[in-house]
Amino acid sequence: MSDLTGKAIWITGASAGIGKGLALALAAQGARLVLSGRNRAALDEVAAQCPGSAVESFDTTDLDSLPAIAASVQAATGGIDWLVNNAGISQRSLGLDTDFSVYRRLMEVDFFAPLRLTQLVLPGMVARGSGRIINNASVAGKVGSPLRTGYCAAKHALVGWSDALRAEIAQYGVQVHVLTPGFVATGIGANALRGDGSQKGAGDDPVDAGISIHAAAQQIIAGIMGNVPEIPVGREGAAEMQLLGLKRQDPEASFQLMASMAPKVAR
Repeated sequence: MSDLTGKAIWITGASAGIGKGLALALAAQGARLVLSGRNRAALDEVAAQCPGSAVESFDTTDLDSLPAIAASVQAATGGIDWLVNNAGISQRSLGLDTDFSVYRRLMEVDFFAPLRLTQLVLPGMVARGSGRIINNASVAGKVGSPLRTGYCAAKHALVGWSDALRAEIAQYGVQVHVLTPGFVATGIGANALRGDGSQKGAGDDPVDAGISIHAAAQQIIAGIMGNVPEIPVGREGAAEMQLLGLKRQDPEASFQLMASMAPKVAR
């Protein structure tokens, strides 16, 4: 287990799911945490299990408020060592049935919000010559999947931006990590947006059979401490994790596999 004592780590989307799993695991290793999200009550519950943590509740898409929030958090901590851009939202609707407003919402939450928060935290890391940006993408950020056109678009954007940013800032001692989770048992499926912008709600969703948030956190921390740029997160050998290799080795086969799924979900 790595000693992270004293490291200032800011996690968005920390009230549940992978963010919560990371908060608990990092707190156990001595990190100083700032936990963020929209649900203050849920954040307080997580914070109660993470000694010494602070809570900063806000909506990451309220871009006008982010400069003041970022300045406050950095002043209070003396500088952020790790920024974990974890807040996100998914989708469960066909492109034919999806309102433009839903696409915009997905891009705002899953791409522009982490980009903007990184812009505000990164200069401090560069000035200190160290730091880590951890962006939670998805297998959907590498492979186009039915029912997730907007989600895939936002996550592909996040991966592309992260890759380019990594190349630019490596010279300053700052590292960028991309997480590509497969199925992790979180509420992301239930909270996913339908074509009209409403929540899908609880029900049969493949993510429900995924690994636990605690197992995911351990995989993520091991990858970060091992300086792995792109960290797959999921059950080894699971079908969705195999897609990562298939997309690299045989893009056409990957496309055909996804296309074969489309009739099963068509209207």
